Amino acid sequence: MTRTIIGLSGNLDRPSKTRALVQTVVAAVASQFDAAGTVYDLADFFPSLGSARRAGDLDASARAALNVILSADALVVGSPVYKGSYTGLFKHLIDLIDPLALAGKPVLLTATGGGDRHALVIEHQIRPLFGFFEAQTLPTGLYAADRDFTDGQPASPALLDRLSRAVGQFAPVFDRRPLPEVYLLGA
Repeated sequence: MTRTIIGLSGNLDRPSKTRALVQTVVAAVASQFDAAGTVYDLADFFPSLGSARRAGDLDASARAALNVILSADALVVGSPVYKGSYTGLFKHLIDLIDPLALAGKPVLLTATGGGDRHALVIEHQIRPLFGFFEAQTLPTGLYAADRDFTDGQPASPALLDRLSRAVGQFAPVFDRRPLPEVYLLGA
């Protein structure tokens, strides 16, 4: 069975710096660990995301995307920073997930923002969110400011060095398998 690394960008825009960062990480993990990688963003959950009160309310394509995320061997999640936190629709999507569905799953946390003012968003907002789900968040988080990108792609040497270290942290846990199908929608 092919191992999977799935990215989730908490952004609606395409292209976006958040998606570019998540995509870069997913590609690096897929290459290093011979895995299949895919990236989703919030646009992949529309039009039903905004009105969904539970995961079953999502349309068929959104439910399928969520099932791919839940069945992944590992995740890379990221959000642009708005008002010191992750986006509201990102949180809404996460709210639709069963509290046990991410338990033990390795997750690399990422975020993007305009400047250094938001650099602690991973530690103060995103890590506690995934702690609630008992996900195994990797020690290194990746925050990237506007200056870390060139032509919309991660480019600063400091960011790429940190990214390389973070990708390596998947090594001891990447052979874990997906959760039982009981957590997949419609299973």
